[in-house]
Amino acid sequence: MEDNKIVDLYWARNELAIHESDRKYGRMLTSLSFSLLSSREDAEECVNDTYLDAWGAMPTARPTYLGAFLSKITRRISIDRFRAEHREKRGGMGAIVEELTEAIPDRGTPAEEYENGRLAEALNRFLRSQSPQRRAIFVRRYFYSQPVSQIAVALKLGESKVKVTLHRMREALRKELEAQDLL
Repeated sequence: MEDNKIVDLYWARNELAIHESDRKYGRMLTSLSFSLLSSREDAEECVNDTYLDAWGAMPTARPTYLGAFLSKITRRISIDRFRAEHREKRGGMGAIVEELTEAIPDRGTPAEEYENGRLAEALNRFLRSQSPQRRAIFVRRYFYSQPVSQIAVALKLGESKVKVTLHRMREALRKELEAQDLL
């Protein structure tokens, strides 16, 4: 079923929307959540929570790309679950977030929503200016939380190349954000 038809089902408050979303995107969302949580059961719960959040968000939002909309929700829910379960621990996802906060500081308060929007726009501009390969490395690492070794295999690169590319991209992003007075 096409995304716009599924969104129409959400807007009509038809429960078939959840079934169709799961049929079309369930495996992708579960994989995304599993890559963050390393637990099949937790991933499945996060995907179910995604459909609940999507159900509640649809009257005010009409996403153009349903897969991206659902992925964003799944990622947020999975990260929140990870943080709740690993508050005291380091490593894993925490290390990935730590890497990126070198370039992008945490702006977690609701009062800074406007700044978060400006930051998101700047990040999107930065990524559009990168080569497809560099963009893929960045997104795989910081959106999908893939390990460097997995990125290297998927893109047929050496691990050191991936690490150096990520380091240079973080530095370039930090400089660009400073130039735009976002840091």
